[in-house]
Amino acid sequence: MAQYFHIHPDNPQPRLVKQACAILHGGGVAAVPTDSSYALVCHLDDKAAVERLRRIRQVDERHHLTLLCSDLSELGTYAVVDNRQFRLLRAGTPGPYTFILEATREVPRRVSHPSRRTIGVRVPDHAVTLALLAELGQPLLATTLILPGAAEPLNDAETIREHLERQLDLVVDAGACAQQPTTVIDLCTQPPAVIRQGRGELKPLGLQAAD
Repeated sequence: MAQYFHIHPDNPQPRLVKQACAILHGGGVAAVPTDSSYALVCHLDDKAAVERLRRIRQVDERHHLTLLCSDLSELGTYAVVDNRQFRLLRAGTPGPYTFILEATREVPRRVSHPSRRTIGVRVPDHAVTLALLAELGQPLLATTLILPGAAEPLNDAETIREHLERQLDLVVDAGACAQQPTTVIDLCTQPPAVIRQGRGELKPLGLQAAD
């Protein structure tokens, strides 16, 4: 049965942030708000939690999971970034963009793409998510909270609790999110490839959608 925390969207209560992080440290899977839709998150190093997260979303190891990082410097610990890639990262960070990059050795092999050794990375622009990341002191592993068979992500905590109360350990309610996933950009190609057009606009990055 999931715990349910009401956390202020702009001024997260430190006590609740600590309690949420304790649940994640203990192997919990949580639904948290981001600057796009809600996301399912778990501790990066917890194999069982990662497997539960994949089962809830019903995705296999070929589905790119995303590392939510607190800032660009932390992101650089987990992804290989050259100067060209860094310019795009800086233009879209923080924000509703997920960037596909080559994973470093700091990323457990079981959570990177099995054939490409790549990982999705992003820095969210949401006070609650950033507070959780600051308290944890490391990235969270995440995936957009789209129910199996659904076309759109969930953006309301009460609805998430109704559907997933028995599968999650925690639902963080910080109000409704945008009902759009992130824009996903593969930076391992030249030019960068737009994999999914979501909430993040392409123009600020100097990119165009594929024809």
